[in-house]
Amino acid sequence: MYYPKSQITPNLYTNGDEFIYADNKQQYIGFYFALSTGKYFTGRNQDDRPNQELITISLENNTSINNSITPNNFTINTPYSIISIDYDLITQNRYQNKTITPTYNPELPTDQDYQNGEFRRLFCKKSNELQYIEINEETYAKLLAKDPQILWQLYIPFNISWQLTGDKQQVAKTNKNIVELTSKRLQLFRFNEYLKLDYIKYYK
Repeated sequence: MYYPKSQITPNLYTNGDEFIYADNKQQYIGFYFALSTGKYFTGRNQDDRPNQELITISLENNTSINNSITPNNFTINTPYSIISIDYDLITQNRYQNKTITPTYNPELPTDQDYQNGEFRRLFCKKSNELQYIEINEETYAKLLAKDPQILWQLYIPFNISWQLTGDKQQVAKTNKNIVELTSKRLQLFRFNEYLKLDYIKYYK
Protein backbone atom coordinates (compact mmCIF):
# COMPACT_ATOMS: atom_id res chain seq x y z
CA MET A 1 0.00 0.00 0.00
CA TYR A 2 1.28 3.46 -0.88
CA TYR A 3 1.37 6.23 1.73
CA PRO A 4 1.84 9.95 0.94
CA LYS A 5 5.18 11.37 2.11
CA SER A 6 3.31 13.74 4.42
CA GLN A 7 2.18 10.72 6.45
CA ILE A 8 5.65 9.18 6.81
CA THR A 9 8.60 9.88 9.10
CA PRO A 10 11.49 8.07 7.34
CA ASN A 11 15.08 7.07 8.18
CA LEU A 12 14.51 6.18 11.84
CA TYR A 13 16.81 3.66 13.50
CA THR A 14 16.55 1.37 16.51
CA ASN A 15 19.41 -0.32 18.36
CA GLY A 16 17.02 -2.87 19.81
CA ASP A 17 14.76 -3.22 22.87
CA GLU A 18 12.09 -1.13 21.08
CA PHE A 19 10.39 -3.25 18.41
CA ILE A 20 9.57 -6.82 17.50
CA TYR A 21 8.30 -8.19 14.19
CA ALA A 22 4.51 -8.40 14.22
CA ASP A 23 4.52 -11.86 12.62
CA ASN A 24 7.20 -13.79 14.51
CA LYS A 25 7.78 -11.59 17.61
CA GLN A 26 11.57 -11.52 17.03
CA GLN A 27 13.44 -8.38 18.13
CA TYR A 28 14.23 -5.92 15.35
CA ILE A 29 17.40 -3.83 14.96
CA GLY A 30 17.82 -1.49 12.03
CA PHE A 31 16.13 1.27 10.05
CA TYR A 32 12.38 1.77 10.16
CA PHE A 33 9.78 4.35 9.24
CA ALA A 34 6.68 5.54 11.07
CA LEU A 35 3.22 6.42 9.81
CA SER A 36 1.02 9.18 11.15
CA THR A 37 -1.43 6.42 12.13
CA GLY A 38 1.05 5.13 14.73
CA LYS A 39 2.20 2.07 12.77
CA TYR A 40 5.87 1.18 12.15
CA PHE A 41 7.53 -0.77 9.32
CA THR A 42 11.04 -1.99 8.50
CA GLY A 43 13.14 -0.09 5.97
CA ARG A 44 14.20 3.53 5.60
CA ASN A 45 10.92 4.24 3.78
CA GLN A 46 8.20 2.40 1.87
CA ASP A 47 10.49 2.00 -1.16
CA ASP A 48 13.12 0.23 0.97
CA ARG A 49 11.57 -3.23 0.96
CA PRO A 50 10.57 -5.56 2.43
CA ASN A 51 8.36 -3.40 4.69
CA GLN A 52 7.47 -5.74 7.53
CA GLU A 53 5.21 -4.41 10.26
CA LEU A 54 6.76 -3.81 13.69
CA ILE A 55 5.11 -3.60 17.08
CA THR A 56 6.54 -1.86 20.12
CA ILE A 57 7.97 -3.53 23.19
CA SER A 58 6.30 -2.15 26.30
CA LEU A 59 8.69 -0.42 28.71
CA GLU A 60 8.97 -2.21 32.03
CA ASN A 61 6.28 -0.89 34.39
CA ASN A 62 6.07 2.29 32.36
CA THR A 63 2.36 2.11 31.51
CA SER A 64 1.10 1.75 35.04
CA ILE A 65 3.48 4.43 36.29
CA ASN A 66 2.55 7.02 33.69
CA ASN A 67 -1.19 6.42 34.02
CA SER A 68 -0.96 7.54 37.63
CA ILE A 69 0.90 10.80 36.87
CA THR A 70 -0.89 14.14 36.78
CA PRO A 71 0.48 17.56 35.81
CA ASN A 72 0.57 18.50 39.49
CA ASN A 73 3.04 15.89 40.64
CA PHE A 74 5.85 15.82 38.13
CA THR A 75 9.33 17.25 37.78
CA ILE A 76 11.36 17.54 34.60
CA ASN A 77 15.07 17.13 35.03
CA THR A 78 17.41 19.93 34.01
CA PRO A 79 21.20 19.69 33.64
CA TYR A 80 21.27 20.30 37.41
CA SER A 81 19.10 17.31 38.35
CA ILE A 82 16.23 18.10 40.72
CA ILE A 83 15.60 15.10 42.96
CA SER A 84 13.74 14.72 46.22
CA ILE A 85 16.14 15.17 49.16
CA ASP A 86 14.37 12.49 51.19
CA TYR A 87 14.56 10.06 48.29
CA ASP A 88 18.25 10.82 47.82
CA LEU A 89 18.96 10.03 51.46
CA ILE A 90 17.15 6.72 51.22
CA THR A 91 18.86 5.82 47.96
CA GLN A 92 22.28 6.82 49.25
CA ASN A 93 21.89 4.68 52.35
CA ARG A 94 20.74 1.70 50.34
CA TYR A 95 23.21 1.87 47.47
CA GLN A 96 26.15 3.76 48.92
CA ASN A 97 29.47 2.59 47.43
CA LYS A 98 27.55 0.13 45.23
CA THR A 99 25.90 1.99 42.40
CA ILE A 100 25.83 5.35 40.64
CA THR A 101 22.89 7.29 39.23
CA PRO A 102 22.71 8.75 35.70
CA THR A 103 23.74 12.39 35.35
CA TYR A 104 23.30 14.94 32.59
CA ASN A 105 26.11 14.24 30.13
CA PRO A 106 24.88 14.39 26.52
CA GLU A 107 26.65 12.96 23.51
CA LEU A 108 27.59 15.71 21.04
CA PRO A 109 27.47 15.26 17.26
CA THR A 110 30.79 14.56 15.57
CA ASP A 111 32.06 15.70 12.18
CA GLN A 112 31.07 12.27 10.86
CA ASP A 113 27.55 12.75 12.23
CA TYR A 114 27.26 16.03 10.33
CA GLN A 115 28.39 14.27 7.18
CA ASN A 116 25.70 11.63 7.79
CA GLY A 117 23.14 14.34 8.51
CA GLU A 118 21.89 12.82 11.76
CA PHE A 119 22.93 11.21 15.05
CA ARG A 120 21.40 9.45 18.06
CA ARG A 121 20.46 11.38 21.19
CA LEU A 122 20.42 9.22 24.31
CA PHE A 123 18.14 9.69 27.31
CA CYS A 124 16.71 7.97 30.33
CA LYS A 125 13.51 8.50 32.26
CA LYS A 126 13.17 7.92 35.96
CA SER A 127 10.61 5.15 36.33
CA ASN A 128 8.79 6.53 39.37
CA GLU A 129 8.54 10.20 38.38
CA LEU A 130 8.64 12.54 35.39
CA GLN A 131 12.34 13.20 35.21
CA TYR A 132 14.34 13.03 31.99
CA ILE A 133 18.14 13.07 31.68
CA GLU A 134 20.20 13.26 28.51
CA ILE A 135 23.11 10.85 28.91
CA ASN A 136 26.22 9.59 27.14
CA GLU A 137 26.89 6.29 25.39
CA GLU A 138 28.57 4.70 28.42
CA THR A 139 25.65 5.40 30.75
CA TYR A 140 23.13 4.33 28.12
CA ALA A 141 24.93 1.02 27.57
CA LYS A 142 25.08 0.33 31.31
CA LEU A 143 21.37 0.95 31.71
CA LEU A 144 20.53 -1.33 28.79
CA ALA A 145 22.80 -4.04 30.15
CA LYS A 146 21.43 -3.62 33.71
CA ASP A 147 24.99 -3.15 34.85
CA PRO A 148 25.28 -3.48 38.66
CA GLN A 149 27.51 -0.39 38.70
CA ILE A 150 24.50 1.82 37.91
CA LEU A 151 21.07 2.13 39.50
CA TRP A 152 19.32 0.70 36.43
CA GLN A 153 16.25 -0.38 38.42
CA LEU A 154 15.01 3.22 38.57
CA TYR A 155 15.79 4.42 35.03
CA ILE A 156 14.40 3.54 31.61
CA PRO A 157 16.79 4.23 28.69
CA PHE A 158 15.58 5.33 25.26
CA ASN A 159 17.00 7.12 22.22
CA ILE A 160 15.84 9.22 19.29
CA SER A 161 17.20 9.92 15.83
CA TRP A 162 18.09 13.61 15.47
CA GLN A 163 18.45 15.42 12.15
CA LEU A 164 21.43 17.81 11.88
CA THR A 165 21.58 19.15 8.34
CA GLY A 166 19.35 20.12 5.43
CA ASP A 167 16.60 22.67 5.01
CA LYS A 168 16.19 24.31 8.42
CA GLN A 169 12.41 24.21 8.48
CA GLN A 170 12.35 20.59 7.32
CA VAL A 171 14.92 19.62 9.97
CA ALA A 172 12.76 21.21 12.67
CA LYS A 173 9.64 19.46 11.35
CA THR A 174 11.36 16.07 11.16
CA ASN A 175 12.79 16.32 14.69
CA LYS A 176 9.42 17.49 16.04
CA ASN A 177 7.69 14.51 14.41
CA ILE A 178 10.28 12.10 15.82
CA VAL A 179 9.84 13.52 19.34
CA GLU A 180 6.05 13.34 19.12
CA LEU A 181 6.06 9.78 17.75
CA THR A 182 8.55 8.60 20.38
CA SER A 183 6.61 10.32 23.16
CA LYS A 184 3.41 8.64 22.04
CA ARG A 185 5.00 5.22 21.62
CA LEU A 186 6.86 5.22 24.94
CA GLN A 187 4.37 7.38 26.87
CA LEU A 188 6.91 10.10 27.58
CA PHE A 189 4.68 12.73 29.14
CA ARG A 190 5.92 16.29 28.39
CA PHE A 191 9.23 15.08 26.98
CA ASN A 192 9.06 17.91 24.43
CA GLU A 193 9.18 20.40 27.31
CA TYR A 194 12.37 18.81 28.59
CA LEU A 195 13.83 19.50 25.15
CA LYS A 196 12.51 23.08 25.45
CA LEU A 197 10.83 22.60 22.06
CA ASP A 198 14.23 23.20 20.48
CA TYR A 199 13.97 21.09 17.34
CA ILE A 200 17.01 22.61 15.61
CA LYS A 201 19.49 22.02 18.42
CA TYR A 202 22.94 21.21 16.96
CA TYR A 203 21.72 22.25 13.48
CA LYS A 204 24.30 23.37 10.93
